[in-house]
Amino acid sequence: MRLSIKHIPLIVLFGLGGPAAFAQPAPQTQPTSGGIDAVLHAAKSGDDQFLQPDQAFRFGATADGTDRVRLNWEIADGYYLYRARIKVATSSTAAQLGTTQMPTGQIKNDEYFGRQEIYHHELSALVPVARAGAAPLDLPLEVTYQGCAEAGLCYPPIIKNVTVHLSAQAAGAAGAGSGTSLAGTGNSGSGPAEQDWFAALIRGGNPFVMLGWFYLAGLLLAFTPCVLPMVPILAGIIAGNGAHITTGRAFALSLTYVLGMALTYTLAGIAGAAAGSQIQTLFQQWWVLTLFAALFVVLALSMFGAFTLQMPTAIQSRIAQLSNRQSAGTFGGVAIMGALSALIVTTCVGPALVGALLVISQTGQIARGGGALFAMSIGMGTPLLIVGASAGRLLPKAGPWMETVKKLFGVMMLAVAAWMLARVVPERAALLLWAVPALVLGWLLWHEARGRTASVWAVRGAGVVAGLYAMVLATGAALGGTDPLAPIPALAARSHQLPFRPIKSVAELQRAVSEARAGGRGVLVDFSADWCTSCKEMERYTFTDPRVQAALSAAVLLRADVTANDADDKALLKHFGIIGPPTIAFYNKDGEERAQYRVVGYMKAEAFAERSRAALQAP
Repeated sequence: MRLSIKHIPLIVLFGLGGPAAFAQPAPQTQPTSGGIDAVLHAAKSGDDQFLQPDQAFRFGATADGTDRVRLNWEIADGYYLYRARIKVATSSTAAQLGTTQMPTGQIKNDEYFGRQEIYHHELSALVPVARAGAAPLDLPLEVTYQGCAEAGLCYPPIIKNVTVHLSAQAAGAAGAGSGTSLAGTGNSGSGPAEQDWFAALIRGGNPFVMLGWFYLAGLLLAFTPCVLPMVPILAGIIAGNGAHITTGRAFALSLTYVLGMALTYTLAGIAGAAAGSQIQTLFQQWWVLTLFAALFVVLALSMFGAFTLQMPTAIQSRIAQLSNRQSAGTFGGVAIMGALSALIVTTCVGPALVGALLVISQTGQIARGGGALFAMSIGMGTPLLIVGASAGRLLPKAGPWMETVKKLFGVMMLAVAAWMLARVVPERAALLLWAVPALVLGWLLWHEARGRTASVWAVRGAGVVAGLYAMVLATGAALGGTDPLAPIPALAARSHQLPFRPIKSVAELQRAVSEARAGGRGVLVDFSADWCTSCKEMERYTFTDPRVQAALSAAVLLRADVTANDADDKALLKHFGIIGPPTIAFYNKDGEERAQYRVVGYMKAEAFAERSRAALQAP
């Protein structure tokens, strides 16, 4: 009678050395002794035909640039690897290994091991290498991993000893793993990408140094288009206090707003990273943006002193009371506005944010990752605290001009609403959206200016300019214009656009990279989305620069538009382990991704051109 595994007593399994007796490893595979934990997963089916370990898990290791090793596994159908069982070590005294970077896997509730993260089909992991010198290095690695078959058999831990050749580093690149560069500062050497440096800082850095760097990163983000719209929101709330505002109260309101924003930003980041989702897309759906844009319109109308919505008196009175209380600066309402601003306004990706989310999702270090996010959000809110601290001196405290100031902040609220909706409407329609606050501003400046003094006529002149700009925006929309800074197409300076080729799936990406390798060309992959503000900055200021276009002239340019966030988009993002756009990846002429050169967030043209040249050349 033919015996299956389930017919053999457990003691026999131990006597035979565990499941290794039924899935003998290849000669270079070295199972650890005992195999006790593998035996716990003895096969549960009657089929004893299992693949050899090297057939179930095809392993390979290659250099990825000069200071990183890529580990690849091809996992047969019906088999999986445990993330927690993957270990990498080296006996070399000339290099130290960083924390292995792996993508988010699937969660399996294991009968014996509990909640485990596993990988099916394929796995690509990156191992940062800190080198003692710039000379070429043959790096010995000991890679341990363990997997199972869905049918019930688990293999003992498998050990592979491989040697990876790392080519010579460029001058000044040795020891780059300890660098301290920030996004956009011009660092384009062969050291690790900024997000990896931030991630390493969270994993093992001094906590006070870590918090300081993330605070600084947040402070830099405060002056980007993603965060600046919060200034008129907060200023409008403070202005709603009218003559009763004091410096102390204004600062307290600002602090409440910033803490509401920081706490929400931190919790949303932790939840998104722990769930393995792209945090940007959670709050960038068209209906979410439309609802919140409508909220800002209501707030603007409340600052103008009236509501144009027709509804039952009781409901209208209730809305008016709530809006007036919120704009007048009740602490609860201000905290809510801070929370809403965090969800809608501050979703731009930068290296610090990516680093924190990577640590949370890959290592489960929620406390350190959350602390980093909180410090970064406080940095983003620091200019808002300055606005609050100075509001008692800069804003008028009494008189009719206080009402005018409130209405001006109402115009700013309309501009924030237009900015939100511009992400989800056609570009021509976006010009019409921008025309609304411009037209309201023109009417307000003309109507509120009274008397015959020179200053009054200057204010009315500004109102005329605003009104004319609104007309130009409307005319540009009719003529097919898309740029609010140059709405008339015939008069706009036409910059040469890079010839990006759209891709939609991992298969299209791999096909394009193979074709580029056959032609001896490097590849740039740009991840973008319609709602991504920094993506538009890259499009307008970086990709149009002659230096950037010269650096990319010989490369194949691919663009993955992940606006829809559908299954193909998610698969592409997961393939690269990307949090969200803007992110730019490079492949050299040999078809190898140069992960250490990835760009996350906006980067100025000069630094981007230098990084592109370095990334696209062969290692």
